[in-house]
Amino acid sequence: MSGLRRAVVTGGAGFIGSHLVDALLAHDVAVTVVDDFATGRMENLNHVAARIVVERCDVNETERLRGLFEHADTVFHLAGLADIVPSIERPTDYFRANVDGTQSVMEAARAAGIQRVVYAASSSCYGIPDGYPTAESAEIRPQYPYALTKYVGELVALHWSKVYRIPTVALRLFNVFGVRSRTSGAYGSVFGVFLAQKLAGKPFTVVGDGTQSRDFTYVTDVARAFVMAAESTVTGEAINIGSGRPQTVNQLVALLGGDVVNVPKRPGEPDSTHADTTKAARLLNWRTQVTFDQGVRYVLDNIDYWRAAPVWDEQSIANATKIWFDQLGETATA
Repeated sequence: MSGLRRAVVTGGAGFIGSHLVDALLAHDVAVTVVDDFATGRMENLNHVAARIVVERCDVNETERLRGLFEHADTVFHLAGLADIVPSIERPTDYFRANVDGTQSVMEAARAAGIQRVVYAASSSCYGIPDGYPTAESAEIRPQYPYALTKYVGELVALHWSKVYRIPTVALRLFNVFGVRSRTSGAYGSVFGVFLAQKLAGKPFTVVGDGTQSRDFTYVTDVARAFVMAAESTVTGEAINIGSGRPQTVNQLVALLGGDVVNVPKRPGEPDSTHADTTKAARLLNWRTQVTFDQGVRYVLDNIDYWRAAPVWDEQSIANATKIWFDQLGETATA
């Protein structure tokens, strides 16, 4: 693999990060994982622990990052805070992690002479778009602090790329799913919520009528996109990473199999997410390889991963998302 020999993955103990570690190791890349384990899990890396270096470190520790970056050629920046409701409750924490943390990573990369950075951006920056599929040129409309901070982090990464000549690509990820997806959060991962419910014999809590669609993209395809972005000569670009084939939540529960209970639709959530992936195909020659049905089968084959996950029901979801409705409801209906 030319040009990519030694990499640092921030957030490498997380869902997507751990799959990226797997993809890099498959190409004989030496990997250092940087994670503060606020949400990452060492269990996600146990199967490769003997082959990697793991450093417990907050990404705001710039000087320490610089030392960890010095022997790498590429940095994959995936560390950050996710979830909508906590970002409404604790916006300062999200700015520190997603904005300040990204600036710290880019400064450490500049000081260490890193050759390339790939930043994990979010399609949540589009908010509720005017049209589908949604291209990178669509208006930016973040609906809540998580979305805003991920987009500001993207701006920081691409600004440092331009000013300090650090080749950087931002990948705007759509609805990533697969084995090791997060097991907590009121809406951290629809798969995590549904699989824990299935294991507990509880009905799936479907938001609204379930006809809303999401651009579900299997995690190994996303990890491959990161590697291809690192191997490319593209710089200064934000690129959508999605399947381009949205599936409804009703289609998902039909594949998972089980009873359904409907919960209120949440303000600020789009009826659809649908990536225009033309740019990814043109610049990276990237397309998905895992179909939605295949991905769901892979997840079901590994369902025990979610056995210890919290089991959400109508009341616990209502309690957890009350602030969501209180803060965004009026804005969404205005």
